[in-house]
Amino acid sequence: MPSAAPDLEAPTQTLAQYVRDWWQRVRAGELGSLPIIVGLAVIVVVFGLLNDTFLTERNFTNLLLQMAPVATLAIGIVFVLLIAEIDLSVAYVSAVGGIVMVLLLREGDPGWPWWAAILAAVLVTTAIGFVQSLVVTKAGVPSFVVTLAGFLIWSGVVLILTTQFSTAGTIRIEDRVIVGIANNFLTDFWGWVLGAGIVLAYTLVQLQRAASRRASGLAAKPALLLLLQVIGLAAVTFFAVWYANKDRGVPMVTLILLLFVVFWSFIASRTRFGRHVYAVGGNPEAARRAGIAVDRLRITVFMINGFMAGVGGIILASRLRSVATNSGGGNLLLLVIAAAVIGGVSLFGGTGRVSAAFLGALLIAAIQNGMDLLGLAAGTKFVVTGLVLLLAVLVDSLSKRGRSARGVA
Repeated sequence: MPSAAPDLEAPTQTLAQYVRDWWQRVRAGELGSLPIIVGLAVIVVVFGLLNDTFLTERNFTNLLLQMAPVATLAIGIVFVLLIAEIDLSVAYVSAVGGIVMVLLLREGDPGWPWWAAILAAVLVTTAIGFVQSLVVTKAGVPSFVVTLAGFLIWSGVVLILTTQFSTAGTIRIEDRVIVGIANNFLTDFWGWVLGAGIVLAYTLVQLQRAASRRASGLAAKPALLLLLQVIGLAAVTFFAVWYANKDRGVPMVTLILLLFVVFWSFIASRTRFGRHVYAVGGNPEAARRAGIAVDRLRITVFMINGFMAGVGGIILASRLRSVATNSGGGNLLLLVIAAAVIGGVSLFGGTGRVSAAFLGALLIAAIQNGMDLLGLAAGTKFVVTGLVLLLAVLVDSLSKRGRSARGVA
């Protein structure tokens, strides 16, 4: 009599089998995080040789601070790209969030508490995402056009608000809690606790995933490979904590960023909503025929993007201790989209992970940081950043073509 119990004796791959299968997936175009790991290694070697400051503990801590706002904004953009849409207004929407918070914090006018000002700021940016998504879904206007209009509208709002409330065009933040978001650091002890928590969480997730695959009768990852991955992650994490502790410690904002990465990664990979996001990005019409409320899902994704834009605007305002007429301007939009794409999120939709925002922002911040230390001109930095973005898109396009040729995409 057949048993309904799960097959707990499902085969486990050997390390050699797993490596062989992994290489075949790479040849088929499933590159995963490989390009960004190679890119980071090249950047560390090149800038480390060209500038003595690049590999110092002081600069490492600065790098963690610099990448936080970009990574936070890129998390929202990852969701938008996963459904094959785009948001060109995200940088100025984040600036609107930062300015709303700062204006509400002004002492006596109206002098809101910090938590209420933060809540109001993210509600405003989430509402902006909602309004823009309505135009995209209900009026059928391409998101490129809608958010391009938003780019102009919200940049104008930033100028109006900052010049109306400050003749100098800069409004400083006096609230110590808000300033501390991006300018406080964990003590050495709590830095080690954070590192241990990251390693423990990764180990538990991998063990749970392996058990789930065995329960489904699928081959699980080799135990030796899992052990090597945990050791590798522990080495990198504890080295990073030790290096940061040699300077000021792990920035508080890095902890906040990691919490968002973990939360949204769970939403994207472990919930029905996340599966629907990938389904809509892969084939919207098939998703609609399968009963997915595509328009409602798109609206939700744009609202998530607006929410994360608000959080990013708050972090950026905290780091700069002010908002100004140029908030949200410069190359912020380019860096945010580049971080998501360089991290491995496909511009064609349906492919990528939330963690791409973290890895892509780390790489793009390292490039910017290295070029700043070398004293390169602004024009040169734009050219280099653009070339890196072009290279990432080419890799994405070629890998997609490779998967299509092999019938896996």
